Amino acid sequence: MNIRISTKVSQSYTSVMQGFNEQLFLRLNPPFPPVKLVRFDGCKKNDIVALELSFILFKQKWVSQILEEHLNETEFYFVDFGTKLPFFLKYWKHQHRILKYNNEAVIVDDIHFKTPFFLLDFLLYPVLYLQFLYRKPIYKKVFAD
Repeated sequence: MNIRISTKVSQSYTSVMQGFNEQLFLRLNPPFPPVKLVRFDGCKKNDIVALELSFILFKQKWVSQILEEHLNETEFYFVDFGTKLPFFLKYWKHQHRILKYNNEAVIVDDIHFKTPFFLLDFLLYPVLYLQFLYRKPIYKKVFAD
């Protein structure tokens, strides 16, 4: 399944790129499930981000590795790939794109995921979509003029 959400923000793409850090990552996490950041190396190739998701009766680990990064005069992106995922996911690839748009930027979350069961893909889609939609006002606030 694929989720793609774009958010236009007021700062330049280079400023937005520099703002993709641990502090922003923590602000982007929705209220449920609560997330404990175990490790955050950054957004460069081979960096690791490790989380612990806390559900009501159990916890799940999520580890992603940055597989790719790219920078040119109009775009910056990095791709995280899930190497250890919660039981309800079997594949995770998230491309974080920051595109130059005049003197502003567009942030694109482009997510590809699969669950162990085809039907679960459709059930999980709206949940994940809403969790990434939650990021839009945060991006706009953090990257306001």
